[in-house]
Amino acid sequence: MACKVLVVCGSPVVASADLLRRLVGECDHVVAVDRGLDALLGAGLSCDVYVGDADTVSDAGRALVDAATDFEVERHDPYKDYTDLALALDSVRRRWPGAEVVATCATGGRPDMALSVLGLLAGYDDAPVWIAEDETTGRILHGGESWTIEGAEGKAFSIIALAPGTVASEHGLEWELNHSPLCLLADTGISNVVRSTATIQVHTGTAIAYLYH
Repeated sequence: MACKVLVVCGSPVVASADLLRRLVGECDHVVAVDRGLDALLGAGLSCDVYVGDADTVSDAGRALVDAATDFEVERHDPYKDYTDLALALDSVRRRWPGAEVVATCATGGRPDMALSVLGLLAGYDDAPVWIAEDETTGRILHGGESWTIEGAEGKAFSIIALAPGTVASEHGLEWELNHSPLCLLADTGISNVVRSTATIQVHTGTAIAYLYH
């Protein structure tokens, strides 16, 4: 049976304690990615698995990793070829095949890292992928996937193609699309408005859809 895994990333822009507690309650397992452990500790929470090279986690967090008894540790050498998030997603695939992923503390900070995070999450096509932050809810949509949004009338919405050849449809928004091509990282789907129950569907390619709270 598929499960839902919360992946707490290491962005310096940290989700609120209230959001983290809600997400932990909604997910079956929690993976802390390096400094993401500090975000959890700050909310009075812990993880099931820690993945990282411990180069950004606090001294207190590193001490917990070194002496971990309450969670599993996948410690990596800092001189590696992959980011901690890439290794964390590999861990999710190994441990919980087909798991739905909810990523938080995943946006903000360095722009190169933010783009890398989007690329890695877009590359996880095993199951639905969400990005949950205080100001936005994001959904990675691969070809054939859709997202129905209810009770969000008047809220801002955007969709951006993350792969060439992306084609999408949108209904229930101020400006609708019908099997429309979205150029890679173009502005076609930026700053729309939800007007009723909205349905977003990606027919081919990959896109990130954002609903602003």
